[in-house]
Amino acid sequence: MSTEDTVLVFRGVGPEEFELIKQSGYDKWPPRKPEQPIFYPVTNKQYAEEIASKWNAKADGIGYVLKCRVAKSFLDNYEVHQVGASHHTEWWIPAEDLDQFNANIVGSIEMVSEHRE
Repeated sequence: MSTEDTVLVFRGVGPEEFELIKQSGYDKWPPRKPEQPIFYPVTNKQYAEEIASKWNAKADGIGYVLKCRVAKSFLDNYEVHQVGASHHTEWWIPAEDLDQFNANIVGSIEMVSEHRE
């Protein structure tokens, strides 16, 4: 699959989610908790960096920015939502679709940066 057929997505995560991703061999995002009905990868690194530094690191002492490529044909089924400033854009993937999302990852999930409180 060429890079034109994929979309680069980012996500800021805390240490618990990061550990589960490591345990998967960087192959998949972990299942959502019952109180988390939506998985929301974000469209840009800037927004993911804000999540990791302002939310994850403040709450847990450390936050990580991760990225992966996802088949465009899969993501085309979901709208991008703006949830704040113009760069605060994310896909809302229902928790029940997360296995399909994971099946459409091309390559591995990679760490981009780490943020400490």
